[in-house]
Amino acid sequence: MMPSTHDWINNPLGVVEGMFAASQNNSNSAWEAKVVEFFKDRLKEDGAHTWVPSLNDVPLHYLKPNSLVKFRCLIQDMFDPEFYMGVYETVDLPTQAKVLRCGKYKDVTECGVDFNSRNTVTAERQTFYCVPIPGENPWVKESYASSSQARVVPSTSYVPSRQKRSYEEDDEMDVQPQKQGEQHTGPHSPSEQHSNGDCKRQETEAPSSQTASPSHLNLNFPLPGEKGPSCLVKVYENWDSFKLNDTLEIYGVLSVSPALSALADEKDASSSLLDPTECMETAEEQRVHSPPASLVPRLHMIHAKPLRHNNPLLPSVILEDNSAFLSSTLSKMASVRAELLTYFTHVLLGDALAAEYLILHLISTVYARRDILPLGKFTLNLSGCPAVASYTERLYQIIQQLVPSSYYLGMSLQNMNQMCLVPKKDYVANRLVSGALQLARNTSLFLDETQLEQGQLDTTGVRNVTALGNLISWQKVDYDFNYHQMEFPCNINVLIASEGRSLLPSDCRIHLQPQVAPPHLEEYLSSIVLHPQPSSQLNKFRSYLSVAQLLDYSISDEVTKSVEDDFVDMRKDDPQSISAEDLHRMLVVARLLSLSLGQTSLSIDGWLRAKHIEMLRRSRMEQHKCVNGNEP
Repeated sequence: MMPSTHDWINNPLGVVEGMFAASQNNSNSAWEAKVVEFFKDRLKEDGAHTWVPSLNDVPLHYLKPNSLVKFRCLIQDMFDPEFYMGVYETVDLPTQAKVLRCGKYKDVTECGVDFNSRNTVTAERQTFYCVPIPGENPWVKESYASSSQARVVPSTSYVPSRQKRSYEEDDEMDVQPQKQGEQHTGPHSPSEQHSNGDCKRQETEAPSSQTASPSHLNLNFPLPGEKGPSCLVKVYENWDSFKLNDTLEIYGVLSVSPALSALADEKDASSSLLDPTECMETAEEQRVHSPPASLVPRLHMIHAKPLRHNNPLLPSVILEDNSAFLSSTLSKMASVRAELLTYFTHVLLGDALAAEYLILHLISTVYARRDILPLGKFTLNLSGCPAVASYTERLYQIIQQLVPSSYYLGMSLQNMNQMCLVPKKDYVANRLVSGALQLARNTSLFLDETQLEQGQLDTTGVRNVTALGNLISWQKVDYDFNYHQMEFPCNINVLIASEGRSLLPSDCRIHLQPQVAPPHLEEYLSSIVLHPQPSSQLNKFRSYLSVAQLLDYSISDEVTKSVEDDFVDMRKDDPQSISAEDLHRMLVVARLLSLSLGQTSLSIDGWLRAKHIEMLRRSRMEQHKCVNGNEP
């Protein structure tokens, strides 16, 4: 008999043990693969994934231990593999009856283990340290939470010690956001609250490297001020297929056994008998790798779904596999683009050309790498930003309402000299200490250069500016492993807002030409932020930007030949007027322009339109250069 919905979500270990027991009579049963297939099949049922409670939006103390839960996360670190008892035998002392048991998807064995049994099977599993997707915006969290059909009640069998600290104390800890890590949030819509939203979310503050408190564990979130659970994920199969910084939705068995904390305490006590130098390392590593389960729960992975995006408004399946959704979306893209262009023109003080380039920037993504060159990136330097009325922060708030994940980095001298942008290996604790550039793919990174003031960059500041330059030019971050650096490729959309030309490299620069007179700027900006677009309109824009970013694109041989001929003709007229770099930029603009209109291949019209807007942009930059003298 197949387990009911209630059984496979509430008691997944019952399913596992049933299949394990059935396999004992059949040596070729491949029961472990059948367990994974069983849960994958259940999750394919219509809406089944919404029945599974999520660690992202349900407080830990509302979740039943050993139940099936899901977690939307980024792999922040990978620990060493560990051994566990895959199969073991227990002995019932009064009757001396022996029972063979399965140790998979568990942290703690049953009592009465016969350690001398010949039937014991030692197996290996990998441990990943996973955190919520860094910079995931409030509208994404609220949308995922409101679509959940999971019904949860507070667990009476498990009360974490952390509950002793009141929620008021949590609030007091949260009232000091750091300027550079401040996540600007828009007004919350009451209609978007989770069905379990009446219970206040129990969350843990992420101590940043600047304000790390020794009184509680640093949960190693990449961005300062982040909240949410972090998890130790136990992986049983195919762990080589996962990479650091992958974003996943993990389905697994939740383990919050207080026995885990007791075991860690025992190890701490026994470590004092070891060599003193070893003892120090052991204690530090122990603290990081075996934190209290009430603070860092364990999740035993049964199935993991790689996330190509974290936009809850889009189907989770690949677009090409969902032809109905794709065709209906493509047919509306040109009209939605026109509405978004009008909105961005309004936001960018009446500058329609800058609005065109902002759309192209927001849908850009690295689609391939040729040798070390990332193809598809489109870092935009929006210069000429007014330094008054917190314009750049207001602009970030508007972008934050439209993209799934983003981060605002004010490039003040203090931030550049103090922040830890690059992840660094801590060999004592044997972990990767996170940095603000350890971000998920397609995160929008907003660099506010208007915050830059006169002063001296110290060694850390120079290293941070260099790291930002490498990220923009090569879409890679060199993690610091003390004795060497290790390259990690990334795919991050960088927008640089500046007054003059940015000190950082960029793929394209456009100088803002406001059509609004400065005396009215404050009033104008307030009206945009205080009267945001209705949520139905915002949702159209959100879906549009994510779909355009995910579309495939091609150029036919015929169009390629026409573009090549056109380039030769342009060079004929004036060889100095256009370089190979200009051609590359025009091809990127043509690609993004086509995708922004829902066209998955380049047409001659698309190429001519790209040439036209590039000509307008370049003539504007020439005029600006003439007016401002030596500024490049």
